[in-house]
Amino acid sequence: MNALDIKLNEAFPGKVVRKDLLHEIKRAVNVPSFVLEFLLSRYCASEDPEEIEEGKKAVLQTIEKCYVRPDESNKAQAIVEQKKRHKFIDKIHVKYVEREKRYWAEMENFASKRIAINSNFYQQNEKLLESGIWAEVTLAYNEVEEDDYAFFIEDLRPIQIAHFDEQKFFRGRERFTTDEWIDVLIRSIGIDPNWLAERSRKLNGDKNGRRLKFHILSRFLPLVQSNYNSIELGGRSTGKSYFYSEFSPYSTLLSGGQASTATLLYNNQRKQVGAVGFWDNVAFDEVAKMKIKDADTVQIMKDYMANGRFSRGREVTGYASFSFVGNFDLNIPRIVNSYDHDLLVTLPEAFDLAVIDRIYNYIPGWEIPKIDDSAYNNNFGLITDYMSEALHYLFVHDSDYVGVVNSRLKKGDNIEGRDNRALQKTISGFIKLLFPTGQPTDEEFDEIVEYAIEGRRRVKEQLNKRKPDEEYARINMSYINKDGQKVVVYCPESKYSIATQNPRKDANVPVLTEPAHDNVVTNPVTANVEPEIISNHALSDIVPASDTVEDGSLKEKTVDVQYGDTGYGYDDLFAEYLKGASIVMLEEPYLTHGFQMTNLVRFVELLVKIGDCKVFRLVTKPGETPEESTLISDSLQRLKNTLDDMDDVSMTFEYEFDENSHDRYIRTSNNWDITLGRGLHFYQNLNPNKDSRNFFQMGTYDLSLRPCLKTRFTFMKRNAKE
Repeated sequence: MNALDIKLNEAFPGKVVRKDLLHEIKRAVNVPSFVLEFLLSRYCASEDPEEIEEGKKAVLQTIEKCYVRPDESNKAQAIVEQKKRHKFIDKIHVKYVEREKRYWAEMENFASKRIAINSNFYQQNEKLLESGIWAEVTLAYNEVEEDDYAFFIEDLRPIQIAHFDEQKFFRGRERFTTDEWIDVLIRSIGIDPNWLAERSRKLNGDKNGRRLKFHILSRFLPLVQSNYNSIELGGRSTGKSYFYSEFSPYSTLLSGGQASTATLLYNNQRKQVGAVGFWDNVAFDEVAKMKIKDADTVQIMKDYMANGRFSRGREVTGYASFSFVGNFDLNIPRIVNSYDHDLLVTLPEAFDLAVIDRIYNYIPGWEIPKIDDSAYNNNFGLITDYMSEALHYLFVHDSDYVGVVNSRLKKGDNIEGRDNRALQKTISGFIKLLFPTGQPTDEEFDEIVEYAIEGRRRVKEQLNKRKPDEEYARINMSYINKDGQKVVVYCPESKYSIATQNPRKDANVPVLTEPAHDNVVTNPVTANVEPEIISNHALSDIVPASDTVEDGSLKEKTVDVQYGDTGYGYDDLFAEYLKGASIVMLEEPYLTHGFQMTNLVRFVELLVKIGDCKVFRLVTKPGETPEESTLISDSLQRLKNTLDDMDDVSMTFEYEFDENSHDRYIRTSNNWDITLGRGLHFYQNLNPNKDSRNFFQMGTYDLSLRPCLKTRFTFMKRNAKE
């Protein structure tokens, strides 16, 4: 055991387990982690390798003999009838049936709702009457034919702890530093914190390795903070769904994307509250596939997400948090640099602006690496069941921590109503999780505040993109740090994106463009107020608030073309920015029609005329039919052959097909990125009547004379190292 293992065993005797044993057995059986850890703590509480091996065998034998699988309920009932008694591991509830004036037990996987139970069991274990508990249950067969039940409980031993002593938990926490406690929490869900820290340094340039740890800790927040709404979109196999289904019996994962008012919120026919009345957290798996069954479900969700209440024939109050998780396979830089798409593009259409605005924290799941065997914790961690009880205790004790946040949080500019609520809840959740008995230091509090603002800003930036007026325009949220300075927090992925920071092209809104060398900058909008520090979590570079940055005679710029405008030929728009570029890459998804292929040839002609491009690369979509794909391929090959046959042209033409191609942009080796709103095809059709062809209209050959469609071009300078 290392030093942290020793301290864990001393601070929480009997409440820790070796997580490598859990991973090993978990591969063989599909049983909730807290059930496995209960058995491991019984049979493998030793450091002797031989005893551990025997213990693992005992765990597997116990599961095979006692664990009831849902599809084997009929077999399990038959075993009790034949053997007269049998011990099972199952989740058990006790309900009072008013019309019969008696209590009945229900075992979920055993599939019986009418099991007789002695009052001693539910009086000693009150959770049986609430959400139910996992337990070892000795079930006996009732042979009295006159009775109206077949089974009764002979003995019951909770797997979930029957009583949680919060004071012992608090005293145990006090023995650890903040860094150690963060590692304890991450260890306890089976991940090696050192693995996370190393990848945080490699992937994010995070010197102290904390950023990825904070992402993982954010998953805990809905389990300690009531009515907390969060979203995490990212890659596959990063543990999103696994976390919410395995590590707390107080959390449920709704799979398959189904959600209805009756199951989620309130069943009018049964007069019964839905999932929000039974769980601390309701997680929605694969949120992109979420199907809203009832027309009014979203409206009721909005009410509930806003204040924990809704009206459904009667006023209903709930405390469950909502966690939305899903995969995000799109290219993050392309999304943040696109005016037409945002980082919530995969959400269902039913999630309108009002729903999104009620999300308090957006975890950037694309930063979290895939969890593989090297990521598993092979040391000690808290038993999952004990940890889940601690989280549940914190969940129901909000008032103890609200005062800490109110007394210490000093808000800066642009923090509006829902922003304030989001920050209050996120900061309070982190303090509960990391400092349940005391106060964080000023540095630790500032770190939490920065992370909370970043998570809320990520939500607000997407709202601002979707509705580019002034409603969500105040994205530059700030706070006053321990030194009395105003700190503006940014999201690292969009920090220098004009399309995200300023989707309206408003000259009065500062646009981020590149790092500066000073540590303190003055925002021109508030130049007479006070200096601002521009910051974001784990990034220390400072950015100016200027509108453009000069590069010789060229400047970064945004060109808005209005419907009917002229004067925008390819030469006018792109020539100056393509000069000096030896490599030019164009993504243009649509080349199905003849005029689209003609526009591509015109663009290639511009490159040939400039003469600097040595390699031209094209990414486009194949056609919708095999015939269209063949036509596009043949046309591109003819263009390539033409260039190859020109003795005085030394430009190589490369092209590839990508079914997922969507964005339209130009990327050059002289460090310019040009986003193309409509691609190359932003000109009006001069002959809307296809039966007539007029070759004498102005703009037929010179595109600078042709009327345009409404579109936007953005010219952004990259750092040379990119």
